[in-house]
Amino acid sequence: MGKIVVTEFVSLDMVMEAPGGEPGYAHTGWVFPYQEGDQMKFKLDETLAADVLLLGRRTYESFAGAWPEREDDQGFADKMNEMPKYVVTSSTEPLEWNNSTALTDPIEESVPKLKEQIDGEILVAGSRTLVHALLLAGLVDELRLMVFPVILGSGGRVFPESADKIDLELKDDRRYESGVQVLTYHPTVA
Repeated sequence: MGKIVVTEFVSLDMVMEAPGGEPGYAHTGWVFPYQEGDQMKFKLDETLAADVLLLGRRTYESFAGAWPEREDDQGFADKMNEMPKYVVTSSTEPLEWNNSTALTDPIEESVPKLKEQIDGEILVAGSRTLVHALLLAGLVDELRLMVFPVILGSGGRVFPESADKIDLELKDDRRYESGVQVLTYHPTVA
């Protein structure tokens, strides 16, 4: 059975919007001043350990526009380009990035089916709308937040507005010299 692992770059105020320089956001690229070796190795190891990517359509379009052209000595770009990608989408536009498959059924149906098909980690990066839906549907098995020591004040946040409470248990806490922390949580069953 596959395991849904949501991994996000977030500010202290839980903003996840445009960490990597995506256009249209006032603070775009806000992670760049804090990057250093050990925390980037964590992201590399996390990606190399993943079996598939699960993405929302907007994040897919952003990744598909960037990763096919990239190369690196560590193998990050090769892994991103080669691993299977499942895209939650209502669009009928074709998915052109290699190894991409559209999931057009509601996530309450398509994601459990995907978990049954995959034996390993199903990594979700970015994809704010998808992450909100996965959290509200109780489909997230692990939540990894790379928290940067900055308050952005505005922008899309990682957690959805909801009347429902989601209880989490801290499983791991890593700290880096840059002031960045990686907090790993598992949802708890009430």
